[in-house]
Amino acid sequence: MDEILVEEYRGNVLENYHSGHICGVGYDGTVKYSVGDPYHVTYMRSCAKPIQVLPVIERRLDEEFGYSDRETTILAASHMGEAFHVEAVESIMGKLGVKEDDLVMLPTYPGNEKAKDSLLRANMPPRRVYHNCSGKHMGILTLCKGMGLSIENYWELEHPAQQEILKHISIMGDYPIEDIEIGIDGCGVPVFAMPLTCLAKAYLKLACPELIEDGEIKRAAEKISKLMNEYGEMIGGTRTLCTTLLEDDNIVAKGGAQGVYCFALRNEKMGFAIKIMDGTQDCWPIIIASLLEKIDYNNTETIDRLYRLFPTDIVNDNDTVVGKKLAVFK
Repeated sequence: MDEILVEEYRGNVLENYHSGHICGVGYDGTVKYSVGDPYHVTYMRSCAKPIQVLPVIERRLDEEFGYSDRETTILAASHMGEAFHVEAVESIMGKLGVKEDDLVMLPTYPGNEKAKDSLLRANMPPRRVYHNCSGKHMGILTLCKGMGLSIENYWELEHPAQQEILKHISIMGDYPIEDIEIGIDGCGVPVFAMPLTCLAKAYLKLACPELIEDGEIKRAAEKISKLMNEYGEMIGGTRTLCTTLLEDDNIVAKGGAQGVYCFALRNEKMGFAIKIMDGTQDCWPIIIASLLEKIDYNNTETIDRLYRLFPTDIVNDNDTVVGKKLAVFK
C-alpha cells in the first residue's frame, strides 16, 4: 500500500495529501529505507534518460560526431527549451545531418515560461526542438547513425537502437529483460517499468559506477554522471529541481513525468527512487529535502537551497502565505 508522503494545509485545515512510495538501497543493492512498497512497479519515464544515453557514450559516438560536453549532456536531459538548450540540440542536428522533421514528437513550445512568452510575443510557431525530450531523441538518432541503422521508425520497440537501450535498462536495474514492462512515453518512444528497487539500483550505479561489471558501460556511466554535475543547467534549466540538485557534485539526480524521481549519493553509496501516486511534481523538493535530513546528509547547503528555491509555504494570487506543505512520512 502507498503511504501519505506530504500533507498540504490551508490555514489549519488539511486540504490535500499526496501519497506514494519511496525506496532507498545501500551499496549492496538491498533495501535500507522504505515508505509504502519499495517493490512497487512504475514507469521510469524521464528518469531513464541518463541510462538511455549509455550506448551512445559506450561506443564513443559523442566523440565520433564531435559533440561538446554540453551537447553530450543534453542527450540525458528534460530541458526547458531555453536558448542554450535549443542551440545545443540544433548543433547536434547539424553534426548528425538530420532534420527537425525526423523527430517523432509534434511541435510544441518551451517549458520555460519566459522562453515561451518571448516566442508567443514574437508570433513564432512551435517547434520540435523545444520539446523537453528532444535531447534524448538526438541521442537515439546518434545511436542509429553510429550503428549504421536507418532512422526510420527509430521510436518503435523493435528498432535495433531501442533494443540496445532496453538491454542497458536491464543491466543497470539488475532486472530480467523479459520482465520489463513496456509502454509508450509522452514523446512517442518506448518507456520502461520496473520495481522501485531497480530504479534505485540503476541510480546507485550511476553514482558508483564501480558496481558495473562491463568496463565500457562503467566508463559511460562515469562520464555522463559527471557531465550531469558539471553542466546541470543542460539537464533541466533555470530554477529546476534537477539542476538545483546537480549543483551538489555528490548527487546524481533526474526526474520523470507522473511523479517519479530518482537520485543517488556518491559518498554515502545510496540510491533512492520516489513515486508519487497522483503524479504531482510539486512535492519532489520537500520529499527529497526531508529524505536528506532523515539520513543526516552532511551538505546542509543543498538542503537549504531546496527549501530556499522551493518554499514549503503555499501562497495565493496576492502573494500572501495561506498555508504550508509538510513532509509527514517516516
